[in-house]
Amino acid sequence: MTFSIAGRCARTGMLGAVVTTSAMAVGSRCAFAEAGIGAALTQHRTDPRLGPIMLDGLKRGEAPEAVLRALEQSDPDLGWRQLAAIAADGRAAFFNGSRITSIAKGRVGRDCVAIGNILRTPDVVDAMVESFEASEAEPLAERLVRAIEAGQAAGGELRQVKSAGLLVVHRERFPYVDLRVDLSAQPLVELRFLWELYRPEVDAYVVRAVDPDQAATPA
Repeated sequence: MTFSIAGRCARTGMLGAVVTTSAMAVGSRCAFAEAGIGAALTQHRTDPRLGPIMLDGLKRGEAPEAVLRALEQSDPDLGWRQLAAIAADGRAAFFNGSRITSIAKGRVGRDCVAIGNILRTPDVVDAMVESFEASEAEPLAERLVRAIEAGQAAGGELRQVKSAGLLVVHRERFPYVDLRVDLSAQPLVELRFLWELYRPEVDAYVVRAVDPDQAATPA
């Protein structure tokens, strides 16, 4: 009951992910990212512990495919899960558990990986990847939002989506963008609204943290 995409910007090195689902508060459970390391997604009978585990594997220099293969061998519950990971160099992989009985799909694209389950059509995943690949000139957060919007336009999931989350990391240990819609009848509309408000200020928030003497405002 979730679809999502993780990606990187080859120009800036930013990494991130966006996710939406028919349950509430998806942004707190499914998307993980660490600057210079990678991004990870965990969904379908979601185990949030798997996000940090995937990032730890990437931090050790393991390829995304190897990280997922190790989890498959060590976690007896992984058949219920759907996972994806992308490394800072753009390598990516996904995993569809054998116990998932709904329409579920994963696809690796150029600098991205998308997954979805309980979908109306497998086209949802293809639409996300193709949107992401077609918007390379845009900032990563914008590309991710466009991709999840494309997935919804292609059919989305079987149930009404109710929450969404957008996470992007750059150079710092704290997120560059971390926007969440925890409960809404139109979470992707709300996420677009939040991102368009946040976008003009995003670099200013970083300056306030790392170089407050240069901050343009006292806030």
